[in-house]
Amino acid sequence: MFKEFIMDNFFYLHPGYTTFNTIIFGLILGMIILGIIKIFNKIDKDPLDLVYPLIPIILFGSTSRALVDNHIYPRIHLLATPGIYIFIGLLTILILIISIIIEKHSNIKYSNIITIFGSIILIPNIILIIIHGINLEITIFELLIWFFISGIFILLRNNIKLLNNKGNLEVLSAHIFDATSTFVAMDFFGYYEQHVLPTFLINMSGTALIMYPLKIGIILLILYIIDKEVDEKTTNHMLKLAIYILGLAPGIRNFTTLIISLV
Repeated sequence: MFKEFIMDNFFYLHPGYTTFNTIIFGLILGMIILGIIKIFNKIDKDPLDLVYPLIPIILFGSTSRALVDNHIYPRIHLLATPGIYIFIGLLTILILIISIIIEKHSNIKYSNIITIFGSIILIPNIILIIIHGINLEITIFELLIWFFISGIFILLRNNIKLLNNKGNLEVLSAHIFDATSTFVAMDFFGYYEQHVLPTFLINMSGTALIMYPLKIGIILLILYIIDKEVDEKTTNHMLKLAIYILGLAPGIRNFTTLIISLV
């Protein structure tokens, strides 16, 4: 009975989340973030310096999930929820530690080493996507929407103090990308949302356009609270990095899944 409960709620292979496992996953994520904050304090590095260097690793994890969705990679626990999050998380921490060690014995910045590692492991996924092919029209359509909406906030950056704080614009843009991937997939191609709260709001409003005010409003509020209440730099910046990843990773997964499924 207990084994079935664990498998049904946490180590399942079918897509989708419940309120229960969403809360549990959130608590586990919180504990992991606390642990990573301690790591960054020990190595005396700024987590937000990894906003761009981590992109190849995020791409690797997200495109791997997209390749599973399109039956190119097998649907196994390592590549499904939550196995893939554990795998990518542990891999990232390992790469971080290795990069710090290499930096100490060379003139190469640890952030550049992380980018190189991430780019190397991403290569097989890129090759498979190229071989499979992508829908260029949808790719351009999604990117144009993302550029347009993100561009509005880039132009407003000097008029909104909150967006001038380090990392905030990148965090917001990542979640705008996630909102765009959800909107296009659901409103134009009949996909469905897997998370509990967005599903409820989308069903109420009748359109995934609700994701834009939902995402933008919540993210700006969270960033405001973090900058106002969290004075310790490493904790402040690690929270932002975590929120950034939580927006960019599913956004890339949804985007990639769509453009390679509609070739």
